[in-house]
Amino acid sequence: MPLALAPILFLVALLACSVYLFGADSSYGANQIALVLATCVAALVGRHTGIGWRECQEGIIDGIGVGLGPTLILLSVGMLIGTWILSGTVPAMIYYGVAVLDPSIFYAASAAICAIVAISIGSSWTVAGTLGIGLMGIAGSFDLSPAITAGAIISGAYFGDKLSPMSDTTNLASAATGVDLFDHIRHMLWTTIPSFVIALIVFALIGSADAATPEEIEALQHSIREQFNIGFHLLLPLLVMLGLVYKRFPAYPAIVVSALIGALFALLFQPEAVRGLAGDSEGLSGAFVLLKGIWISLFNGYVSNSGNEFLDALLSKGGMSSMLNTVWLIISALGFGGVLERTGILRYLLTLALKGVHSVGSLITTTVFTCISANILAADQFIAVALPGRMYKDEYERHGLSRLNLSRTLEDSATLTSALIPWNTCGAYMSATLGVATFSYAPFAFFNLLCPVIAIIYGFFHIALKPAETPREQRFAAEPGVEAEQ
Repeated sequence: MPLALAPILFLVALLACSVYLFGADSSYGANQIALVLATCVAALVGRHTGIGWRECQEGIIDGIGVGLGPTLILLSVGMLIGTWILSGTVPAMIYYGVAVLDPSIFYAASAAICAIVAISIGSSWTVAGTLGIGLMGIAGSFDLSPAITAGAIISGAYFGDKLSPMSDTTNLASAATGVDLFDHIRHMLWTTIPSFVIALIVFALIGSADAATPEEIEALQHSIREQFNIGFHLLLPLLVMLGLVYKRFPAYPAIVVSALIGALFALLFQPEAVRGLAGDSEGLSGAFVLLKGIWISLFNGYVSNSGNEFLDALLSKGGMSSMLNTVWLIISALGFGGVLERTGILRYLLTLALKGVHSVGSLITTTVFTCISANILAADQFIAVALPGRMYKDEYERHGLSRLNLSRTLEDSATLTSALIPWNTCGAYMSATLGVATFSYAPFAFFNLLCPVIAIIYGFFHIALKPAETPREQRFAAEPGVEAEQ
């Protein structure tokens, strides 16, 4: 089925052309067009092999359906950012953060803080959408690199997400390979801990000689105080949000509730800021002016007019509308992934990859690159975990390896590289939430980059590889669904 490569090569050519013509702005429309056209080519290949348009369309719809949950979360995060800025929650995080965090160790500290919180709640997205927003603001206040800060946030968030028993992908990887959840987490420590320690060392060594001076920080805090009523009580929406997620409250309603709490705090503690955002409200009563300001923050975010150019750029963001371009990108990418899966192109490419496997090292290397390719082509980390997980189980057993090695490799590659691909749901989310282009922060997401490399090294040198199969694993394999209940 040589035609299977046609949509892939076509997409690669169009994306290369897109980046050449539009540079960093390619994700604002050009990449979406490339994905839509590549979807059409994939559908033509499907027609050539006997799969009609109706079935291809169903594949596209199913593919997009996978992303509806993340899309809802993305839109709700836009609401959250808008009301949390208006309420003073994000300004308070910045105000107190610059007073506490030392810029000389800021990157390493950011990664460590995000890692601790992500382990406790099991969600890299939530950490990026809450703590990440504040840390990006603090980095801007210190005049530190947004790209390196985003890389540190993502490194910490994915470290914690990967090792948390509450993480969706961690549960999915254990379920897809038929291994016990906690055995899976323990086996991941072999690659995860060294990667994160190296990442922390690198973040600690990165210099910050150009950080803002104490006088500049004091001026920034003064500007924040002039625009908002600052107090520790404004951090309560953040604590409520983390508490809801820790209690396993579903992500979408948790974020919407937290956004509405931010709106309530804005009414209670920042009424002047709310009136200012409402703008010209002639003929409206006081209550409706406040309602208008809150409503604007939910759909269009906050606009700062302090006169401080730096602070205005820092705080003018948020709202559902700020996420619409990212939603466009996700829909285009998932439609392409859906038609690839429905036409059998994706499965054919995965099967083709196994033909080059002749040793344990090449098997793990193939798994890593298969997962990365699935992240690129299917644009969703769940597909990139589940599909190779189902396909490669027998191959690992044929090489005398426990499926724990497969589950670990799935996480080392599929989970961690999803945030490094602009049109993947994770990459699109992180870029939109943190306000940094994916290709800008990707070189600094050291943990995400190191884990796949260490996994491959372990494969070739037979380090920390568990042999097949223990009686315990056989029991879990024989009882489908047991691992999902852990």
